Amino acid sequence: MHQALYRKWRPLDFDSVCGQEHITDILKYETERGLFCHAYLFCGSRGTGKTTCAKILSRAVNCEHPIGGNPCGECASCRAILDGTTTDVLEMDAASNNKVDDIRTILDEVVYTPSNVRRRVYIIDEVHMLTTSAFNALLKTLEEPPEHVVFILATTEMQKLPATVISRCQRFDFRRIATPVLVSRLKYIAGEENITLTDDAALMLARLATGGMRDAISLFELCAAAGCEVNAATVSETIGVRGREAMSETVRAITQKNCARLFEIVAEIDASASDLGVFWQELIEYYRDMLVMKTARGSASKYLDLTDSESERLAADAAAFTREMLSYHCRLLDDAYSSMQRPGASRRTVAELTLVRLSDEKLGTTPEALLARISALEAKIAMGIPAAPAPQPVPQPAPQTEAPVFDDFGEPPPFAEYDIPPADDDFVPYVPEDAAPVRKTSTPAPKSAPAPTPAPVRRAEPRPAIAAPLAKKERVLRPIRQWAEILESFESTAPMISALLKTENAYFDENNKIVICYSQSLTKTMLSLPDKFRAFCSAASVVLDKPITEKDVIFELVKKGEAPTDAKILADELEALAEENN
Repeated sequence: MHQALYRKWRPLDFDSVCGQEHITDILKYETERGLFCHAYLFCGSRGTGKTTCAKILSRAVNCEHPIGGNPCGECASCRAILDGTTTDVLEMDAASNNKVDDIRTILDEVVYTPSNVRRRVYIIDEVHMLTTSAFNALLKTLEEPPEHVVFILATTEMQKLPATVISRCQRFDFRRIATPVLVSRLKYIAGEENITLTDDAALMLARLATGGMRDAISLFELCAAAGCEVNAATVSETIGVRGREAMSETVRAITQKNCARLFEIVAEIDASASDLGVFWQELIEYYRDMLVMKTARGSASKYLDLTDSESERLAADAAAFTREMLSYHCRLLDDAYSSMQRPGASRRTVAELTLVRLSDEKLGTTPEALLARISALEAKIAMGIPAAPAPQPVPQPAPQTEAPVFDDFGEPPPFAEYDIPPADDDFVPYVPEDAAPVRKTSTPAPKSAPAPTPAPVRRAEPRPAIAAPLAKKERVLRPIRQWAEILESFESTAPMISALLKTENAYFDENNKIVICYSQSLTKTMLSLPDKFRAFCSAASVVLDKPITEKDVIFELVKKGEAPTDAKILADELEALAEENN
């Protein structure tokens, strides 16, 4: 019958337990001197070694020849416990045996001495599942058990235990196992099982385990079930994770407001039958890492399990956000994940709507969204980026109206007011028959004098304009107010180079490039090393809230304590902003 790898490779002594040296050292000390307690309490998250240490301790308290604080595994007591042939070591699951009658059964047995070992051991797993009556029944015996009885309680939710139980036990807190320790253990098991495991796949599995050894080994066994090499692609396809490169690509699409690419990413996940919830959890974790990188700055490496290339990529992605913007995005991601868990919710729709809102902060009307927009404006002003001028209205020509019509006496015709067309020339007015005839006079109508012909206006011919020589634009530099913060962040990586840079000055030029004025060649030589230069650019990107590459840094040689002579040094960034606007 096949045995799971996490059971097959369960440690058999304290030295083989990974990542819990603060506990195993104490237990080894007690084993060497025979100073065992009557009750132990092992608490911690799943897969960190609680049950494993309880089994090892059950053999250690009964071992006839302990070796260096570890059970020998060869004596009759150790063999009987390992084979499960002794009835004096009882392991009980409190999740299914949580009633007071189950505890009374134990209390009836503790009065009897063990049959073939030194001490009777009771291992109660998930002890927080016991009822209140069961706890009350156990209290007295737990405080003063017989000398031949040892209780070992294990739980993942210590806060649910009564204080009266905790105070009667020797408590050990099991920590989450570090990622390098998990990687080392996985590589060892893979070598023993003749399974090829790449380094990037081992690192990916260790991160997915979140500090649990059992989870890491179970995931590794799942990926190795096909019998082929376990690499990053195998892990991504088997477990359904996308990896940090995919998360970085998604974040870059958000910063570039590329909604088409965001819809394409969601469609790829949906078409590949991957779990969209797993992708969303990875995106939340990536935003958490960016927030740590943005907030912790020089000490971020203490809280992130990343390689050098991953740290550089994360710093470049985090530089495009402010802390307020990252906090706002984390809130949106968390709310979206909660919406995905609701019954009947369309995960794809929720994901697409949220990604669109992430790419355009104008779509948010919450106080967090407004605060994020304000912080982005403040960052632009601090960096000396002037706001775009408001568009001026284009003057429209006045509508042309027809000139009014006047008669010979300067009065408008009677039809002008009523818009009545004038009469034709052939129109004959009606005259009654009995009307007196009208005599026509031969006096001709006075003729008006002809208007004088205006003299032609002589226009002055335009003179050719003389082109004035273009004045050479003066070079303007402004000090970097965050220079001390950049060096403080860079000091954790290269303290010697940071000390050299503290004696030099740095400025922004007209193109917002960093100009480092050095007075000794050693400063430029040390900083020009590829790895140190990349670390400096990463530190500057985090502090200045914008991506800084090697092309954005300029070196200039000056005398000690002086500035470039061919440039105007502005005392304040606001003065530089006014200079640019003028």
